[in-house]
Amino acid sequence: MAFIPILLGLASLPLQGALAMTSPWWEDYDTKDRYLCSERGAVVLERNASQAALISGGSRATLFREASEAPALIYRNDDLRLILRGDELTVERLPQTVTCLRSEEV
Repeated sequence: MAFIPILLGLASLPLQGALAMTSPWWEDYDTKDRYLCSERGAVVLERNASQAALISGGSRATLFREASEAPALIYRNDDLRLILRGDELTVERLPQTVTCLRSEEV
């Protein structure tokens, strides 16, 4: 069972599926990275200065950057919060929290 679709509140989809899925060109994400989330699989995070897209299998969530004094980038929507510190991505949908490590630039 895939963890990100559960976090997104969507139907469960396999993580190893369509990670090649990308965002529409007009969203203009300048950074695209793949993160490994221990035994749970991988996700792709596309982002720019104001928003991000978290992609897992056929599921995609758009989040918007939150102003913060913290030494991290924080993106949020109504259901999720992403915290990006260096090569570490934390995905929160309380009470669930998953930590992922950057594996490659896509």
